[in-house]
Amino acid sequence: MKLEGKAKMLRIHFGENDQWEGRPLYQAIVVRCLQLDIAGATVYRGIEGYGASTIIRRSHLFRFSSDAPILVQIIDTEENITRLIPALDEMVAEGLIAVSDVEVIKYVHQQGQHPQQ
Repeated sequence: MKLEGKAKMLRIHFGENDQWEGRPLYQAIVVRCLQLDIAGATVYRGIEGYGASTIIRRSHLFRFSSDAPILVQIIDTEENITRLIPALDEMVAEGLIAVSDVEVIKYVHQQGQHPQQ
């Protein structure tokens, strides 16, 4: 079955070394999304980038410690994204949060049916 409609996409940009309550910020955000019953969250680790600080953040292949750019992307209803933002305001000390309107196409399996291969 195919579901289509309007939704909001929220992207959070920050550095890999950013923390929240003793854990990596990206992990804390994913856990908070789960607690708030957000549809899903995906964490991306960037190769290189910079933001307002103008400090270039890089991923280093041979180093375990770096401050690579991190992007957490979340797509859900406007209501759920609106519920999430106050939690992010508390958690994200330095970074960028961008919210966009998106059209989604979601493919779901109907109970008792399996996709054809």
